Amino acid sequence: MTSNPEWGEKTSALEVAKTYAQQIEGKNVLITGVAPEGVGEGTAIAFASQKPAILILVSRTKEKLEAIASTVRDLYPGVNVRTVTIDLASQASIRKAAAEVIGLISKLDILVNNAGATYNTRKWTAERIEIQFGANHIGPFLFTKLLFPLLSEAAKQSPAGATRIINLSSHGHRLSPIRFHDYNIENKEVPPEEKPFSPLPPTFSKVTEDGYMGTIAYAQSKTANILFTLYLQEHLQAKGITSYAVHPGGVTSHLGRDHDEEMADAIAKTSKFWKNCDQGASTTLVAAVDPALNVPSGLYLADCQFFPSADHAKDPSTAERLWHLSEDLIGEKFDLE
Repeated sequence: MTSNPEWGEKTSALEVAKTYAQQIEGKNVLITGVAPEGVGEGTAIAFASQKPAILILVSRTKEKLEAIASTVRDLYPGVNVRTVTIDLASQASIRKAAAEVIGLISKLDILVNNAGATYNTRKWTAERIEIQFGANHIGPFLFTKLLFPLLSEAAKQSPAGATRIINLSSHGHRLSPIRFHDYNIENKEVPPEEKPFSPLPPTFSKVTEDGYMGTIAYAQSKTANILFTLYLQEHLQAKGITSYAVHPGGVTSHLGRDHDEEMADAIAKTSKFWKNCDQGASTTLVAAVDPALNVPSGLYLADCQFFPSADHAKDPSTAERLWHLSEDLIGEKFDLE
């Protein structure tokens, strides 16, 4: 249970940050996917409001990063804010970004894997992995692996469970499990346990001429975010590190810029209340700093509270299988020792 069960969909991330000021002040915080008018912006501003030692903002577009950094500096001039560019669809770029981060800090208290993308048509990462699975899961998996020594160092200096890895997922994960036999979404035949939720609304079940199912690809990647979190949570408690997955809610942002009008209308109907960037960041802040969560009592949060995930996203054996597939796709082991 969280410390503030009265918080919900309209709660402000700035309010959460103020409530847990002691858990933020003096900490090193890194947030990916930071861009104007997005959850990353709300997350960055909320953390900046409570005097972190260093705030590292990481995203693909330097100009957008600098715009948020400038906003943070204007609002909170005392904050040491740094920017690092990364392309989560390129493992070479991820390695370069991680090396830059390691040059800036010796420990990392809070890692927020906030970045995410969604596409209607087939695209590939530099390594020829379907881009939503590649950029939304494999990229953060590799980035977390490379920064893990910094997290381990922070855990040695902090109360058990205060060092956190937060992974942004979505209620959209309910639409599809991991398609181990078709993770590149080429519409191959898969066993029953890997098939998408049925029946899907027609807009969400579209298949392009080359076999691509954009909504299923996105849903699979969001399931992967939760299973990644589950594996981390189960294997890191002894090291004093914990992990949570969060659903930010329906947030007015540019995430769906690739959607056509039909898809945009269908997504608009999935939420009765659309949050601003500050409200969209509140669940991330709860997951990252609420001291009641130092000892895990749940996995997935929405509207600032624990929330049940789909059964296919909370099976430890599936999480382990995904972990090994992810190691194969980055070409190395992710050792948690």
